[in-house]
Amino acid sequence: MVTEHTLPRNLQQGEDRLPFRHPIPSLSVSSQCKILRCNSEYVAATLHLRGPERGAAFCTALRSYSLCTRRTARTCRGDLAFHSAVHGIEDLMIQNNCSKEGPTAPPRPRPAAPNAAHGFESLDICDYERSFLYKHGRPPGFQHCAAFGDPHIRTFRDDFHTCRVEGSWPLLDNDYLFVQATSSPVAKGSNATVTSKLTIIFKNMKECIDQKVYQAELDNLPAAFQDGSTDGGALPGGSSLSIRERSPGRHVEIRAGYIGTTIAVRQAGRQLSFSIRAAEEVAGAFTEEQDLQLCVGGCPHSQRMSRSPRGRGRLPAETARALCREMLPVEDVYFQSCVFDVVTSGDANFTMAAHGALEDARLFLPDAEKLHIFQAGGGCQLSSPSFLLLLFLLPCGLWAVLLHF
Repeated sequence: MVTEHTLPRNLQQGEDRLPFRHPIPSLSVSSQCKILRCNSEYVAATLHLRGPERGAAFCTALRSYSLCTRRTARTCRGDLAFHSAVHGIEDLMIQNNCSKEGPTAPPRPRPAAPNAAHGFESLDICDYERSFLYKHGRPPGFQHCAAFGDPHIRTFRDDFHTCRVEGSWPLLDNDYLFVQATSSPVAKGSNATVTSKLTIIFKNMKECIDQKVYQAELDNLPAAFQDGSTDGGALPGGSSLSIRERSPGRHVEIRAGYIGTTIAVRQAGRQLSFSIRAAEEVAGAFTEEQDLQLCVGGCPHSQRMSRSPRGRGRLPAETARALCREMLPVEDVYFQSCVFDVVTSGDANFTMAAHGALEDARLFLPDAEKLHIFQAGGGCQLSSPSFLLLLFLLPCGLWAVLLHF
């Protein structure tokens, strides 16, 4: 159970921006408390104040901040963030020799975001992309991970593995998300496995969402969270988490705008697949103790399998190749994965698993040139078809040197 959470990293405006730096507990407080608005107005008013000459304007901003907290005090009882702000304001007024009596001012107008038609009117912490753009003057970076079929894993670093993992394994485990995939054998006696259950936990974030759990199983792909809701709850930013059904029983999309993340869950044949587009800061928000994440490190070496269709399968390899070529004309790792899955399972529906994963990658990848990955049997990996001829002329070690430059 998540018991506390800090403000997203992209909204921490520097150590002196807000007068408090305290983890925000998951207390159930009134949604009428407007301390978030007071914080945003103070940040806007002091964003460009620097150096000793800021004195009078800084005191005016602090008095305005104090006035805002007094106006919302009645609805903020028990809110730790509110009480931390009140005490922080008092300390800063003493440190800066600010009088409690004096002028106050409305929030300072904010500069327009680059190429925006209108100014950035409010710093909405539950809109990650707008907040990041406002702070950095550029859009955030994104990363993509997917798990489908056997399962095959495309990591955030664009490594690609086929895994022999049975039981439950974490795809993601960070400050904002926990995603667990449960795998079972694709057929009796087979070493190959498929994902049969997915559990996704969106961790509580004060002002934005209550903790939400989404769970999918074979033949049960709900268009709602476990509690029956389709959004982030009653908090002010609850609409920043939403779920929608793209194809009944086959494709669900979950948007988490407060962390700049979109997730797709699909069922194709007798397997579930998972794809995610996550903001770089969100994907990297984990500790050393959370290092076992298939989306981050890929499959453990002992659990990796070759995708070469060797041995006896349920369908001939050439038949599988013909079926997969209809859906996947480029013979990249998605095509290889398709052939492997169809040979192993004997189920032509597995062509849809690889095709769906490729379509998600097409939508989610920030760099379209990285869509196709080409691998030799030994694991040498390329991301552009123009290099295929040289693949047979150069060893993997030399490729690593060339691609580094």
